[in-house]
Amino acid sequence: MREIVLDTETTGFEPEQGDRIVEIGAIELWNHLPTGKVYHEYINPERAMPQSAFEVHGLGDDFLRDKMVFGQVGQSFRDFIGDAKLVIHNAAFDIKFLNAELGWAGLPTIPWEQAIDTLAIARQRFPGSPASLDALCRRFGIDNSAREKHGALLDSEILAEVYLELIGGRQPDFGLGRFSTGADATVETGTAWRPRPRPAPLPPRLTEAEADAHARFVEDLGKGALWKEMR
Repeated sequence: MREIVLDTETTGFEPEQGDRIVEIGAIELWNHLPTGKVYHEYINPERAMPQSAFEVHGLGDDFLRDKMVFGQVGQSFRDFIGDAKLVIHNAAFDIKFLNAELGWAGLPTIPWEQAIDTLAIARQRFPGSPASLDALCRRFGIDNSAREKHGALLDSEILAEVYLELIGGRQPDFGLGRFSTGADATVETGTAWRPRPRPAPLPPRLTEAEADAHARFVEDLGKGALWKEMR
């Protein structure tokens, strides 16, 4: 099963009021494991960056001025996601922007049913609890120390780990390795996975009385008991 974990950064909140996408980051998963394929583009929004948005992601006019506009990257983005499920935190926001940009570029839009909203999953699993990406990282013990500002690719990497925790299938630090973002933005430089030690050993689940009772039970089974061969 192919899934794409995706995030965007924008100039604001409403594409119909002139706001645009300035960054897209996406990671490919296959059966919940990263394949090493990523999509990452900074995009020239063809408008000035509001100070409030700059303070969120740090992408300013000077940095974005020489980047391609969405119409130049839209087809490559559409080709990358294909018909895979899109794992997005607060999917309504990103899908709204992506479909606006795709529509302006004359490209097929994304049907809502293609999206998996991790914000909705988190609110269903933990009703009444904070469900931001940072809050979920704290809940699941995921390292987000590199997240000084919002960034589409870094947030996608973190969201991939959060997503697997939410669906109960995470493998610790499952080899994302923080992907590189070269010119074609499709190759990763991950490092080998290493299990993280537990901060404290798990407490024993079998009491001494239960262990003694089991030993007496096995003894009563006789010399041919299979339990004796498994000790």
